[in-house]
Amino acid sequence: MPLLKIEKLTEGLAGDWPGHLRDWDRTLRAANHPETTRYNYLLAAAQLGRYLGEHTPDPDAVDAAEDPTDVTKAHIEAFQAWVIETRSAVTALNKHKGLQQFFKYLVDEDEMDRSPMDRVKQPKTPRKLIPIIRDDDTKKILDSCKSTRFEDVRDEAIVRLYYNTGARLSEVANLRVYDVDLDKDWLHYRGKGSKDRRVRFGPKTGRAISRYLRTRNRHPGFSSPELWLALRGGQPLSANGIKLMLRRRGVRAGVEGVHAHRWRHNYAHEWKLAGGDSGDLMLLLGWTSDDMPRHYGASAAAERAQQVQVRMGIGERV
Repeated sequence: MPLLKIEKLTEGLAGDWPGHLRDWDRTLRAANHPETTRYNYLLAAAQLGRYLGEHTPDPDAVDAAEDPTDVTKAHIEAFQAWVIETRSAVTALNKHKGLQQFFKYLVDEDEMDRSPMDRVKQPKTPRKLIPIIRDDDTKKILDSCKSTRFEDVRDEAIVRLYYNTGARLSEVANLRVYDVDLDKDWLHYRGKGSKDRRVRFGPKTGRAISRYLRTRNRHPGFSSPELWLALRGGQPLSANGIKLMLRRRGVRAGVEGVHAHRWRHNYAHEWKLAGGDSGDLMLLLGWTSDDMPRHYGASAAAERAQQVQVRMGIGERV
């Protein structure tokens, strides 16, 4: 992600909105919030400000379009409904969370007595079950990487890391060369909220990474601290670049819907299927909420239940 430019985010906002967002960004930076988090928070507030100035039919929103301290519960609810109609309930939920933080900041700064978010309900979102990615599908994708070309060697190492460690897209994308220890077979992930963790990897993944590092030494960008390099230009391979690469690999292998999070769901499924402890799974995948193991295991829970059903043979004995 490019460096956050607050001027770009506040472009078109009126009155006191730009000043409040600049001050909030300074507070977020001082609290060491990751750049992606800051961007999403600030974007939610900026979009509310623009909505109040450009889209709302409410004539009483004139003052709020100039000053966020005049925003009311009704303004928030109208904005939330507009986001659901024009985008999605999931997007509206993300905006809701960002606005909670923005108005909490204004209350903490004594700019407001009470947050207008206090009585605004979160939008309900449908829970989509993300299917796990089967071993045979992963094999098809890995088979598409079987050559000595730089991009094939690199892509096999990336796919094996997602498959073997259940990491987030960004965690693998943000790896540096010094994050990998081939002597101890572990690597250093930087998770959400600046939560770092060490994760072990298996022999096949270790061989794929070692092979990539040898190939990488002949790449024009070998001196870069970033682990993954783009094919040309000596530039790092970004998270979005990895996302596009996985999609292309899926098309080439005849596997639909290939993305990093499917391996994360698969990791949680395999862990639970083997009788693994949920607390240990939380540590390995960098979770702090008890809801996450349930969410990530949901897509496979029905399958596990069906396996038990078949084994028990209920309704088949007579």
